[in-house]
Amino acid sequence: MAAAATRLGWWAASLGAFVLAWQFAAMIYGEPKLLPTPALVGASLVNLAETGALFKNLAITVARVAASFLLAMALGSALGIAMGMSRTVDRFLGPWVVVFLNLPALVIIMLCYVWFGLVESAAVAAVAINKIPNVAVTLREGAAALSRDLGEMASIYRFGRWKTLRHVILPQLAPYFAAAARSGLALVWKIVLVVELLGRPNGVGFEMQTAFQLWDVAAILAYALAFGLIVQAIELGVLQPWERAANRWRR
Repeated sequence: MAAAATRLGWWAASLGAFVLAWQFAAMIYGEPKLLPTPALVGASLVNLAETGALFKNLAITVARVAASFLLAMALGSALGIAMGMSRTVDRFLGPWVVVFLNLPALVIIMLCYVWFGLVESAAVAAVAINKIPNVAVTLREGAAALSRDLGEMASIYRFGRWKTLRHVILPQLAPYFAAAARSGLALVWKIVLVVELLGRPNGVGFEMQTAFQLWDVAAILAYALAFGLIVQAIELGVLQPWERAANRWRR
């Protein structure tokens, strides 16, 4: 409990320092339309919340993020573990992973929209395809680093496939899952906004595009702030506790 309070205190102190730096920069710049103060952005955030647009578009974007993230983690993890545990699979699929890893996200998004149309499934698929190679590379390294001694021990004691997976393999892969999830979530958030900006009629990315056309910097920053708060909530409330629980066996 004390450790959680300490982490929350550091988070609040860091956020407070950021707000102070922002206020100082806005005062120096002196142009509210181009760099609004935290108070102006807060007022815009409240206004968007009162109209209902903020929560509606955030919910739509979060749903797209969740669908794309889960799909990418499932397929990317399976692919990465297979590559890490089989040299043949790694040699065969490695070049494909490298190609998709370096293919610009914009190209994949455009092709998905051209081939499948401006539909929800194309948007989710475009985001997932962009993320799958990153997950695969991370989990490939984790699977390749699995302890042979622990594997032999499980074989000697006849753990069976399910028990070996649960008690030997997954605990060793937990840090790699956490790294892939954290970096993946950050990447998915960013790509979803581009997907919404290019081909969806709703969501935070679409609203940011509208605010940009109206030169409403306060609204852009308000959506960005709300976005950032959600990401921090997921990091503090989901990813960090799960990572600590998954790594408890190492102590």
